[in-house]
Amino acid sequence: MTERETTRLVAWSQELRRVHHRLREALDVTRTALDEGIPGESATRELLLYCHGFCAALDSHHQGEDRTLFPAIAAAHPELRPVLRSLEQDHSMIAHLLGGLRAAVDRAASPEELDRHLEGIAALMENHFRYEERQLLAVLETLELSAAPGEVLGPL
Repeated sequence: MTERETTRLVAWSQELRRVHHRLREALDVTRTALDEGIPGESATRELLLYCHGFCAALDSHHQGEDRTLFPAIAAAHPELRPVLRSLEQDHSMIAHLLGGLRAAVDRAASPEELDRHLEGIAALMENHFRYEERQLLAVLETLELSAAPGEVLGPL
């Protein structure tokens, strides 16, 4: 294996950490925008953009994992299939919570209600990310996967 190939293999674990970090930051920015609670129509539009952007980014990340990353891991490491199923279940629960947040944003729910949605997503997302990193980072350092990072982990 060449040095370049080794660098690319290790990059999958680093890329996953970077994407998780950016998603955590996107959630923080969204929550800050909500906490600032600037009244007026422009603030509502801004919050809509933050919430929709965060939801789309997290959704895209999980879809990429389900479609590309997890099948590659399952093929190379069949013993991890129960872990991957658990992570996919988390993806489904997070998608449901994101749908609730989108609906709340679309109907201009109160800041308190939006914060409850974000809190639920934050708790599940953080647990999910930590579990995923504990279970998969070592595997990602040796995974041979020929795909663009945006396709595998989302465009963030």
